[in-house]
This record gives sequence, structure tokens and C-alpha cells, in this order.
Amino acid sequence: MVELKKALMALVGGVAITLVTGLLPNTSSILVGARWYGYPLAWLIRMVVAPEYFPWKVETVGLVADIVVWTLIVLVILLVAMRRPKTPVEGGPKATQ
Repeated sequence: MVELKKALMALVGGVAITLVTGLLPNTSSILVGARWYGYPLAWLIRMVVAPEYFPWKVETVGLVADIVVWTLIVLVILLVAMRRPKTPVEGGPKATQ
């Protein structure tokens, strides 16, 4: 049950971070006519050349890949942060008071 909770928290965190990275421009200098958003992969495209049409396009593959990447990063952070401390070994040296 605890692992499922961590996985769900990681998924929610991955989706949230992915959506926030949609605000960060990720346009290459050689691309003209569109602005790309998303990090590490550009998944949101805004056409600049023909703005009379609906200028926004979502690249589904890039969006899903970003969600997977950010979910894995959040999961690793959660696993490291929620790691149980090692318990002292019985019969070992005792601390003096």
C-alpha cells in the first residue's frame, strides 16, 4: 500500500512538473515560424507564422515522454527522502550516557 501511494505521488508530481515546464520555451535557434515549449522534450508548439488558425499543438509522444521522465525523477527523490534509517544492531557497542 505504501508503494502504491509513493507511485501515485510520483505520478501526480510528474504530471504537475510536466505541465509547469510547458511554460518554459525550448525553441532551437534554427527553428523559425513556431515556438516550442516543454522540458526536456518540447511537447507544446505555438505557430507564429499563421496565428489566424488555432496556433497551439500538443505533441502527444513528447508529452507522455516528459511525464514518464519527470515521474521517474520524482519517484527516485521520494524513495531517497522516505528511506528508513538503519536500526542499530543488537549486541553491538552501546553509547555511553
